[in-house]
Amino acid sequence: MEKLKRWLLNLTKIRWMLVLYDILSFTVVALFLLVVIHGLVATASYNGLIEQSFLALICILVCRLLGKVYRQIWRYGGIQCYLRLLMTDMAALGLYLILSACFPVGRLSFIEAVALILMNAVFSLGMRMVYRYAYKCGTSDTVKGRFLLFLLRFFAGMDTEEGESSQKIKIAIIGAGRVGVSLAEELLNNENAAYLPRCFVDVNKGKSGREIHGICVLSEEEATFGKLNEYEVQEVVFALPFLSTDLKKKLYEHYKALGYKVKVYDYPTMETAGKKRQLREFDVEELLFRKPIVVSDERTNEYYMDKVVLITGGGGSIGSELCRQLAKMSPKQIIILDIYENGVYNVQQELKIAYGNSLDLRIEIVSITNKTGLARVFERYRPQIVINAAAHKHVPLMEHNCIEAVENNVFGTQNVVELCEEYGVERFMMVSTDKAVNPTNVMGATKRMCEMLVQAQSTHGNVKYSCTRFGNVLGSAGSVIPLFKRQIANGGPVTLTDKRIIRYFMTIPEASQLVLQSGAMAKNGELFVLDMGKPVRILDLAESMIRLSGAKGIEIVETGLRPGEKLYEELLVKTEELDKTDNSLIFIERDEPLNADEMAEKMAVLRAACATGDDAAVKAALKQTVSTYKTPEEVNRDVVDPIDACKEDVVVEPIDNSGIGGKSGGHVPLHNRTTGVNKKRHGKSVDMKKHVVKTNAKSDLATVNR
Repeated sequence: MEKLKRWLLNLTKIRWMLVLYDILSFTVVALFLLVVIHGLVATASYNGLIEQSFLALICILVCRLLGKVYRQIWRYGGIQCYLRLLMTDMAALGLYLILSACFPVGRLSFIEAVALILMNAVFSLGMRMVYRYAYKCGTSDTVKGRFLLFLLRFFAGMDTEEGESSQKIKIAIIGAGRVGVSLAEELLNNENAAYLPRCFVDVNKGKSGREIHGICVLSEEEATFGKLNEYEVQEVVFALPFLSTDLKKKLYEHYKALGYKVKVYDYPTMETAGKKRQLREFDVEELLFRKPIVVSDERTNEYYMDKVVLITGGGGSIGSELCRQLAKMSPKQIIILDIYENGVYNVQQELKIAYGNSLDLRIEIVSITNKTGLARVFERYRPQIVINAAAHKHVPLMEHNCIEAVENNVFGTQNVVELCEEYGVERFMMVSTDKAVNPTNVMGATKRMCEMLVQAQSTHGNVKYSCTRFGNVLGSAGSVIPLFKRQIANGGPVTLTDKRIIRYFMTIPEASQLVLQSGAMAKNGELFVLDMGKPVRILDLAESMIRLSGAKGIEIVETGLRPGEKLYEELLVKTEELDKTDNSLIFIERDEPLNADEMAEKMAVLRAACATGDDAAVKAALKQTVSTYKTPEEVNRDVVDPIDACKEDVVVEPIDNSGIGGKSGGHVPLHNRTTGVNKKRHGKSVDMKKHVVKTNAKSDLATVNR
């Protein structure tokens, strides 16, 4: 009974209308053979031909039903569907030849049988292709489109245009290459898609005037405002993943000036595991900064393969990206450790979806200040590599929470380092910041203490230690860009602490890959630094974001430097000389580590200060232990143009990195970090309280170049 129900259910899924059309198609082919071919190759009587044709029809229908040809949705049919139909018809030919030899009726010759089956297959394929083309390209805007709609209505009883397509957003796809065409196919094949492609725009003039899936291709010169209006284009979508940043900016501003909303079909700017291309809003970061530089290589991948890796702070911006990058390298096990369970949970779910059971992923909710809890984690997993990304990083908040900053950043790092020694970890890598260089705030001073602690431990410990220092990270929880976006969306004003302020920027994937590669090439005790290119003036960044957003009349207001903030960040403590590695973007600072006694003395001073419970005492202790710790007033007092303040001509000396990184030599001058900005504009004579950006002015986009 159950089998009968299942059989009846399967019958309801068969497109009987299509079966009827196939019977009519076969009848036309059979009549053609009966009238035309029979006169040329006569091997059977007319009655015999009719009988044989009926037998062939039965064989074709049976094979197609068994091959589930009539259960396919042909409007989305591709090469697989067409191949299935051909294969079932070839099976029908074989079945027919066997049966015709068994039945006592007039027989067709082999040539006639093949002609009948193949001609019918061609008719069936053609009918399905016309149906699919009509479904994709039927439109009420052109004569051809209206004719295709008529065919759909008359033969299939469908009406796709008035009901749905007229409600869709009509787009022009910039780029008629592989990515653009795949986007068009995806949108045409998805009846629930919110977008309808109306035309392509491509620089290749050889494609101009041609059609792809019934969509016209225009050259750049032809894609005028008037021409795009003819196609009723409402939005423009970039499908050019390898377009240079400068050209992307130029095209973006061009179509924005024409009044179109601009979107992009590409991977998300924030790295996610198992990512795929998507049609999304155009992120301003894509126009303001370089694309991520891929610094990891095969040797780095091999180093982390089959290793047990523990990442502290694994739920944060950098920590979570480290997990994503490591997951690609086939580690034996990844342990994500963090005190913030929501961030860890999000990373866990993302990696589970992307890798399933192929990735051994463990989660531990522990603070690095809890040494007992940390010891349980080390005892359970026995990690081979530890990456310490856990830290308090918010500058103004740490100015008012000095004790917590020291206990978490400094003593927490000390806990991790001591447990690495106790449990025989092979390598310890610490994530540092450019704010540790000549720090003017508590957060930077604590990170400098961490660097000193790790380097001191490298002189007498058994673990291989390294630190990696980089600048501000785009897209992180504390990044200025999300803040500016929210302020612009709310109509302004956009707030700056100081219009002279500058920063170095890099992307989260870039920073994470740098940490992993530098850690893999480390021999012991290195402080790695990235050549981050030119600094970005935050005022220029704010102006550019306002222009690119299309908002008008947005004010830029100065609020004053926050506690502990300086006008510019430095990447190096001593900028006279750097050692080069085999990666042209990674350098090693020459910094003499403290011995164990000196470091123990500094830690004792900090511990005693924290015991008092007085933030002022802790800040004084930091100034005592970190010789480069200065007040912001000392650093900012004489700065007119911060870009001039961080000019540096650096001579790079060779160093033997014969481990993972290999050997490298030669004297390489690190480029002079200047941008030729007019100092007078940022001098005291300029009104620093309010600044209105006129959106019709030409953008002076500040970019970070390699």
